Amino acid sequence: MSPASPVWLRVRVLRVLWALLAVLLGPWRLWAVIYDFHECTWHVVLNKFQRVGENLESDQFVHQEPVDTVRGVFNMLVDSPIDRRERYLGFPYYLKINYSCHGQHSEDLVRSGHLTGLKPLVLVTFQAPVNFYRWKIEQLQIQMEAAPFRSKEPCMATEVCVMSWYTPMPIKNGSVVMRVDVSSNGLGPIIPSKRFHVNINGFLKMGADNRIQFTVGDELFDIKPRYFVNVSSRPLWYNVDQSPVLILGGIPNEKALLMTSTNFREFSLVELSIDSCWVGSFYCPQADFSATIYDAISTESTLFIRQNQLIYYYTGTYATLYDSSHSSGKWVRVLASECIKKLCPVYFSSNGSDHVIALTTGKHEGYLHFGTITDGLVSFELLPRNQTVCKRMFVDRCSITWAIFIPGQNILMMLVETQYDDSDQKYHQLASYDLITEEMTILYTVPLFIPDARGLEFLMILGTESYTNTPMIPKGLSFNLYNNLLFIWGNFLLQSYNAENFIYLADFPKESSIKYMVNSFRGDVAIVTETEEIWYLLEGTYHLYRIFPSHGWDIHVSLQVMKQSSLYASKETMVTLFYEENKLYQLVYLTHGKQDQLVKRLVPMEKLLMYEQHKQIHTVRDGSHRTLSFSNLCPFEVMRLGNLPNPQAYTRQERYLARPPMVLNPSGFHSENSLAVYQGLVYYLLRLHSKYHKPYADPVHDPTWRWWKNKKQDEDYYFYLASNWLSAGGVHIDMGSYEKIYDLKSHFGLPERIFLDKGGEYHFSIFLTTRGYSFEMGTDIGSAFKVQSKVSVGVVLADPSCTESLIKQKVLVKRNSVLFLITLRDKSLCYDQGISGHHLMKTSMMVKVVGASGFCFQDTHLGPRLQGNLMVPVFIGCPPGKRLAFDITYTLKYMRQQNKHYFDCMRVDPEMPCFLYRDMFYPFFLIQDLVTGDSGSFKGSYVLKVVGGGPSLDSIVDYNEEEIYRYNSPLDKTGSRIWTTKTSETTHDMAFYIMSYKRSGIEWLCLENSPCYDMTPQGIIAPEFFFKVLVSNRGVDNSTYCNYQLIFLLHIHGLPLSAKRALFIVIVSASVLVGMVILYILFCLLWPYAVNACNHLRWRINNIIASESYYTYATSSRAFSISSQSSFGPLSQVPSVDDFKVQDQKHKADLEPAEKKKP
Repeated sequence: MSPASPVWLRVRVLRVLWALLAVLLGPWRLWAVIYDFHECTWHVVLNKFQRVGENLESDQFVHQEPVDTVRGVFNMLVDSPIDRRERYLGFPYYLKINYSCHGQHSEDLVRSGHLTGLKPLVLVTFQAPVNFYRWKIEQLQIQMEAAPFRSKEPCMATEVCVMSWYTPMPIKNGSVVMRVDVSSNGLGPIIPSKRFHVNINGFLKMGADNRIQFTVGDELFDIKPRYFVNVSSRPLWYNVDQSPVLILGGIPNEKALLMTSTNFREFSLVELSIDSCWVGSFYCPQADFSATIYDAISTESTLFIRQNQLIYYYTGTYATLYDSSHSSGKWVRVLASECIKKLCPVYFSSNGSDHVIALTTGKHEGYLHFGTITDGLVSFELLPRNQTVCKRMFVDRCSITWAIFIPGQNILMMLVETQYDDSDQKYHQLASYDLITEEMTILYTVPLFIPDARGLEFLMILGTESYTNTPMIPKGLSFNLYNNLLFIWGNFLLQSYNAENFIYLADFPKESSIKYMVNSFRGDVAIVTETEEIWYLLEGTYHLYRIFPSHGWDIHVSLQVMKQSSLYASKETMVTLFYEENKLYQLVYLTHGKQDQLVKRLVPMEKLLMYEQHKQIHTVRDGSHRTLSFSNLCPFEVMRLGNLPNPQAYTRQERYLARPPMVLNPSGFHSENSLAVYQGLVYYLLRLHSKYHKPYADPVHDPTWRWWKNKKQDEDYYFYLASNWLSAGGVHIDMGSYEKIYDLKSHFGLPERIFLDKGGEYHFSIFLTTRGYSFEMGTDIGSAFKVQSKVSVGVVLADPSCTESLIKQKVLVKRNSVLFLITLRDKSLCYDQGISGHHLMKTSMMVKVVGASGFCFQDTHLGPRLQGNLMVPVFIGCPPGKRLAFDITYTLKYMRQQNKHYFDCMRVDPEMPCFLYRDMFYPFFLIQDLVTGDSGSFKGSYVLKVVGGGPSLDSIVDYNEEEIYRYNSPLDKTGSRIWTTKTSETTHDMAFYIMSYKRSGIEWLCLENSPCYDMTPQGIIAPEFFFKVLVSNRGVDNSTYCNYQLIFLLHIHGLPLSAKRALFIVIVSASVLVGMVILYILFCLLWPYAVNACNHLRWRINNIIASESYYTYATSSRAFSISSQSSFGPLSQVPSVDDFKVQDQKHKADLEPAEKKKP
């Protein structure tokens, strides 16, 4: 090889220098990318199926059912893996996706992103419904890849001018709340993920002119400043994670609401169509009248409002939840004869229903009305039952100030103002009322005056402390269902974990008064005062932070003004404050001269706390000059979570993957037909998911197995067609692009929620790099030579009697770090068996680094994030996504081995194989985890009962309790048992057998009084019967919280006949057989005579016919001869009688049989 020339050496040197320069500039480029990370954001709008490709505004989510718009497209796919005999439907909407960056044209960005390989990934999460009796509880997600589509607008360019990405917007029965997460596939520009709320609005309809109208009233397009300017803010009340539509009242002298189905990303001002009556009486005093909507609460299906003393509700139209007859045609006034002073929200559903509380005054003072909403049907109950709160508390006068309902415990907690006739002093007491036992208990009496904390952050109320002269004025209650933290608020703040021992938080000034509290139910609480101040509290701590007005807020607003942000103005009015996905948001009315607007903006809590922490600046001399120094109160530098298990087993989140079909187009753009195919495939994928919940288990535990089981062997053929651009319809469907995902990985954080079964555990670790040298030698006896860390971690459990935590500490001196191994475990004490996902106990786990709350922040590409305080909701019970299934595959295999044969029915049904009556029946069952994909034999104990049956599928009837006992119990003495088993183990009352994996043999009896006794055969086929079988482990299996219940049909053939019927059939059969033999013998004996008789009869008949013919001929001949003789003379003689006789004898001789003729 010739040596390299100097030119090539120079080129190589230049390449090396450029590579080194790229390495050196890499971090700076990465920093620039991170700095510009916030500048780009996703945009998602809803488009109708027919309007795809049009550059129009977003559509409203009105239509709720699949549409038959893709059948024609699927009929063209002749050479594809789909089964065209199946029914493929589409969804009424698409998601249109774009993105924009600050200062750049969006259309150019989208084109460049497409050319660099950017594809948005869309994750749609369906919220589980409230009514778990009607719908199955499941946490379902579907992940899709957006398809590029060119706009239909005229374009002068060759390829594309305007484009967008599209995905189907799927709809699922039982779900009206959907979250849409949009992220990047990692190619093209870096765009942070963003979440959108795309909920079904059941309060819209299509008008006569095909325009969308509100059913609750008329939309107002002119938003006037007087609606919001200088108007006090008001709370936003709704059912957490369940309300598809949020409403907000409080507009002065207007019967109008702000309505949104996108969490105020878009909203409308609606004037309500209510009568606005004002009914005042001596029992319902009303000082003045106002059209203002004072209280507004939204649930999953129904809206509630209070105007003056009147209560109205409106039930929306949700075809995916309940029958359309449950919907309201107009606002319904309820409790018309009552005087309602306040509505109180219930944030969480209970027992498959939503709730709302109405506080009364006037004639029913001391009562409250407890509202229940089930599938849109509203009912109210007057509580307490039989007696008022006053009589139950033994006071003369009382008034309920606030009430909350605690689901799961069925307890109403009330803040009651009491007074005696002989005193003017008013007391405030906390009382609880049990809806089951109807018992009322006084839990706590609020002090009359505010305690004197004497400079402390908090003070335990024991009754021995000193008090100020400022009276306590309680105004309301707030309760977190997950950590049992109760607040009593007014011009003070008290908190308690058991509603009996309270702590006074002294950071809140007694000169202020709380107007409402906003709880994230994830460990954060925001407080709004009467003067519109905003305070922040981290649950589990005692320090309150004033967020607005504050030094940190001023710094933040100044920075936003420098950036020319459109979300801030010199004059603004806060309308409401609410949490969304654990982040605090404001709805603010901004005044920009003539361009006023109502905007939703994030309250950057972490930044504000960080600004507040750094407001104290110190100068430190560094040599000859001074430098600024900020105090850092965080006890650690780095905090990382590790050893995190795969989240799906604990979050119970089911996820499907659906990619768009491959288009045979060089530009890669999809057409309307290919998008329609995408719609149909996503619909069928969700349909397979819903159909998979059947009693007979498939051989493969996956809902998509049936889709491709007959087409998988032809996968190479379909790929060959696509590679040669021969696929029908111009699209190629990859079978691997539609599957269920079972192996999601953790994203370096605790899961959103944790479900624990009986004795379940969750393990993780926390790695802390300490600040400075924070180790010391142990001082306790036995640990003098052990290195200990000054940094400690604590775990706070909301229900320590039900769960426990274990913490192991490992000190890593060389790395100046500490590793904490944490285990959360269920104690198997606080829950009975229940249906999968039903009646779960809500609790929580809070992990705290001591001294870190509110002082530790982690810098991320999305901004600072609080560290050192983690809270995770924990659900104890039977997790969603677990089920019991009949293992038909192993049952058939095992029965062939035990019985040495297997006889199926003559009419084979692959979905329901038959079992022979005389064979021992060995049923086996599977425990299938629909989330993780695990499937294994159920080896616990269970009770098997026949609860119905019939000789055919159409005649199956359900048995009553008495019949079920007689047909299944070993104690039955009436001769009605259907089956028996060799096992001797029974339930405690000995009423039913206890079966198990090792004791599963069943022998069919069908005794005399059983429904399967003496079945009438249908034709020549032996009798058969369909049994409806119930299998349950409730009360007999202590290994799980799950009450596995399975009902399936069992087809038994070859049933025996009763003795009477068998004898009758034998007698009839023998009689028929003997009769047939006798008939055969008689037939054989009489057959020759019958033949002779027939021959003779035939001869006689032929003879008669021949004679008649002969006589007729002879008569005619004779007449002719006579006429001839008379004309021509006597040519011949007339025959005599003797001549006729001779001729007749000759004729008879010719007609005799040949065998009788003699030669």
